[in-house]
Amino acid sequence: MHDTLLIALYSFLGAASTGLVGAAALRLLRRRSLTASLAVVSAVGVVAMLAGTLAVSWAMFLSPHDLTVVTTVVAMAAVVSLATALVLGRWVVARSHELTLAARSFGDGDFTAPHTPATAELDELSRELAATSARLAASRERERALEASRRELVAWISHDLRSPLAGLRAMAEALEDGVATEPDRYLRQIRTEVERLNGMVGDLFELSRIHAGALPLSPARISLYDLVGDALAGADPLAREHGVRLVGGHLEAVPVEVDGKEMSRVLGNLLVNAIRRTPADGTVAVGARRTPEGAVVSVTDGCGGIPEEDLPRVFDTGWRGTHARTPPAGAGLGLAIVRGIVEAHRGRATVHNIPGGCRFEVTLPTAP
Repeated sequence: MHDTLLIALYSFLGAASTGLVGAAALRLLRRRSLTASLAVVSAVGVVAMLAGTLAVSWAMFLSPHDLTVVTTVVAMAAVVSLATALVLGRWVVARSHELTLAARSFGDGDFTAPHTPATAELDELSRELAATSARLAASRERERALEASRRELVAWISHDLRSPLAGLRAMAEALEDGVATEPDRYLRQIRTEVERLNGMVGDLFELSRIHAGALPLSPARISLYDLVGDALAGADPLAREHGVRLVGGHLEAVPVEVDGKEMSRVLGNLLVNAIRRTPADGTVAVGARRTPEGAVVSVTDGCGGIPEEDLPRVFDTGWRGTHARTPPAGAGLGLAIVRGIVEAHRGRATVHNIPGGCRFEVTLPTAP
C-alpha cells in the first residue's frame, strides 16, 4: 500500500509539473493560431504521462529495460499526437479563415457560411451570423425606405405649404391696401386656408408622437358597432358633397378595448380617403366582424384599385400616389397615422385590391 501511494505521488508531481508548464505556454500563445494551442494541449497530455513514468522510474520502481520500453511507446504516441493536433489545427484554422472571409459581407444580405464547418460551435456561429446578416440587411432596407419617405414628405409639405401661404399673403395685402372688392369672401377664404394648415400641423404633431412612441392612449371597452356608426355619421356630409353613398354593411357588435378618440380618427381617415378616391355615384362600404385573428373593420371604396407596385407603400409617411399629389389630397399623413395608431393598439392595418377598388382592413385584439 505504501509503494502504491509513492507511485501515485510521483506520477502526480510529474504530471502536475507538466500541466503547469503547459498552462503557462497556453497563456503565452493565447493570441496565436489555434494550431499552436492544439499542439500544446496534445503535448501536455503525452508529456505528462512521460513525466510521471520517468518520476516513478527514477524512484527505481521500474527496471531500465521497462523504462526504455515505456519511454519508446510514449515517444511514439507523442509524435502521432502532435502530428494529429497539427493537422486538425490547420484544418480548423482553414475553416475559421473561410468564416472570416465570409463575415466581410456581413450585413449586406449575401452572407454565405462555409459549406464544411470545422466544429459544431463554428457551424452554429455561421448560422447565427447568416440570420443576423439577413436581419441587418432588411433593417437597412427599411431605413433607406424610411429616409426616402421622409424626403418625399418634406418636399410635399413644402409644396403644400407654399401655395396656401402665397394665397394668404395676397389676400392679406389686398385687404390691407383696401383693394379687395369682397372683404367678407376674402376673410372666409383666409379662415378656410388657416384651418387646412392647422389640420396639417396637427397631423404632423400626431405622427411625431407616434414615431416617438409617446402616443397617449386611454383604452376603454367599446363596441365596434358604435365606433363605426359614429364614424359613418361624421363622414356623411363629405360623402353627400362628393355624391358618394356610404353603406354600413355587416356590422357585428364586437367588443374591443381601444382609445375611442384615436380609433375614431383611424376610421375617419379611412373614410375620408375612400370618399375622395371614389367617383361620384360610387359606394363606400364599411363592415365590422369577428375573426379568429381578432376584430376586423373594413372600408371598401371604388377607386379602381392601387397599382400592385404601390401597395407596399400605401401606409408609408408622405406617400399619396401619382394621382393625388395636389390638394385637397393632404400631405400623405392620414394612412401613416392610421397604421401608427393601430399598431399602438397591438393591431395591424392592411390593404388589398378588389374588383373596381380596394379594401382597407384594420385588425384589433378583441376584448375579453
